[in-house]
Amino acid sequence: MKKAFALASLIALTVVITAGGAGAGTPAPLSTPELRKVIGSGKKHTLVFFQNPMGGPCKAQKEIVQRLLKDRKNGFNVANISTMKAEDQQAFYDYGVRNLPTIVLVDKKGAIANYFPPGIQSYETLAAGLDALK
Repeated sequence: MKKAFALASLIALTVVITAGGAGAGTPAPLSTPELRKVIGSGKKHTLVFFQNPMGGPCKAQKEIVQRLLKDRKNGFNVANISTMKAEDQQAFYDYGVRNLPTIVLVDKKGAIANYFPPGIQSYETLAAGLDALK
């Protein structure tokens, strides 16, 4: 019984993480003008930040991302995908995002390198994700 539950949980987690093609190592969907511009340049790693700009957790996450961007001297890009922009809606589906805030790390080649779990990610967690790509 416990083994069946553990297997079902693992399968469910795999489905959530890879929903909409958002599995690590797969090409990042470029379904918005922002994503095409930022990820498509291929010059830097990109944090794709799915957010509701009016939500408290998203505001807190934005402050963390901005501090990391400043400390890293713009060593990576940030693509802001907003619930408030109609043109961004397809990206939520493409990346399988159902909860906010969510951050997806895309490498220079345009492949998804890390799909962070929904919720506020600490400065240290995001920094470690970026450092793993160097």
